[in-house]
Amino acid sequence: MQSPQSSLIARISRIFLGLAFFVFGLNGFLGFMPQPAVPEAAGAMLGAFAASGYMFPLIKGTEVVVGLLLLSNRFVPLALTLLAPITVNIVAFHLFLAPAGMAAPLVLTALQLYLAYVYRESYRGVLQSHAQTVAAQAKPRFDHAHV
Repeated sequence: MQSPQSSLIARISRIFLGLAFFVFGLNGFLGFMPQPAVPEAAGAMLGAFAASGYMFPLIKGTEVVVGLLLLSNRFVPLALTLLAPITVNIVAFHLFLAPAGMAAPLVLTALQLYLAYVYRESYRGVLQSHAQTVAAQAKPRFDHAHV
């Protein structure tokens, strides 16, 4: 059982992470925050994403949905799973292309890893090395009428 303090820390972490991705995802559609200047290689990558016509709406749409799931405390393990590849790419983008902005991605990564730890029991099934189908898990029924 979680202590009240750890439960409060988990709630604050979930709300902060959800708010961050909801706001930045929404900003991708509405543009209410100015975009900072980025190095040339980072700009080229962002330009390619924009030119694809689908990449930014996919990423930003996922961020909005994940943010809402975290804020509403619904399907949190699924939200964290959907968020993982986005977070990895945000960290990689800043690590390799725009290192000046590395602090925020590291904070978001720490929050996400903490929440994944808090919800670790929810991932037990997907982390099995030899998972079985539902049919293989079903136990044969014993019919008492024919004994």
